[in-house]
Amino acid sequence: MSKELFLDECWFLTGPTAIGKSQVGLELAKRLDAEIISLDSMAIYRGMDIGTAKPGADEQAVVLHHLIDIRDPEQEYSVAQYLDDAEKAVRDIRGRGRQVLFVGGTPMWLKCLLRGLFEGPPANWELREQIEREAAELVPGELHKRLAQVDPLAASQIHPNDTRRLIRALEVFRSTGEPISHQQLEFEDARPADQCRVFVLDRPREELHRRIEQRVDRMLTDGLVDEVRTLTAEGKQLGRTASQAVGYQEVLSHLTGELDHDAMTERIKIRTRRFAKRQGTWFRSLSECRWVEVGEVEEASNVANIIRAMVHA
Repeated sequence: MSKELFLDECWFLTGPTAIGKSQVGLELAKRLDAEIISLDSMAIYRGMDIGTAKPGADEQAVVLHHLIDIRDPEQEYSVAQYLDDAEKAVRDIRGRGRQVLFVGGTPMWLKCLLRGLFEGPPANWELREQIEREAAELVPGELHKRLAQVDPLAASQIHPNDTRRLIRALEVFRSTGEPISHQQLEFEDARPADQCRVFVLDRPREELHRRIEQRVDRMLTDGLVDEVRTLTAEGKQLGRTASQAVGYQEVLSHLTGELDHDAMTERIKIRTRRFAKRQGTWFRSLSECRWVEVGEVEEASNVANIIRAMVHA
């Protein structure tokens, strides 16, 4: 399925973590007679419910959701697989005469839906692990400096704290001898926002940080530690991707005794705030996005009405 079909006929609702996407998505889906396709790279994993703020049974009973709970946590899942599964879901939904609404906050998946996929060379796990070991011994910022020496364009687009993407860019350069940025340029074809249906929810930073803190506290109260303990019982391990999820990585460190409960809590909050900031940077880089300001006590139904009016005006 071409990216133009996604752009012209699908709806997208995104924004930073804890911004309120789920409730607005439900309200918007009801107004559009749409089904929801998850745009969350961690919601695909079974059993990872609390830490991903995955839509619950009640929410999924209101609107049919797709691409949730389709993999076990020890399994890997690539963006290429996601695009294939998303295309199948779109065809299925449209075959029943319904609209398609993507809801979630994974920026790379959104960009690939809108502009196509740069897959790059296959993962070189041995080389990647070597770079990971190097990174663990470097002072903060040094990994970013090393990338800037060989691929300044990629370095300018990757936050110095985004270790995962820094390592991938260095892996591609070392394995191919060519900067990853040079290989990605053909996938930078963009469209103006008024030709798309891509909506980003936005709140004042102070309010978003307060919501993040409340969400983290609620997740821990709801049993996030027990959830991770269950996922890793009897020698089971989370896969490479799942174990890096915000919250899960910190709980794993807590369960091994590396972090006490208070330190774990604070680290989750700090990392979540940083993640939200990176998400915002990604969304601002996409010309397809329209920003929707959400008030402190704005009802989800009102936001859904505003979004629908923006298209039908």
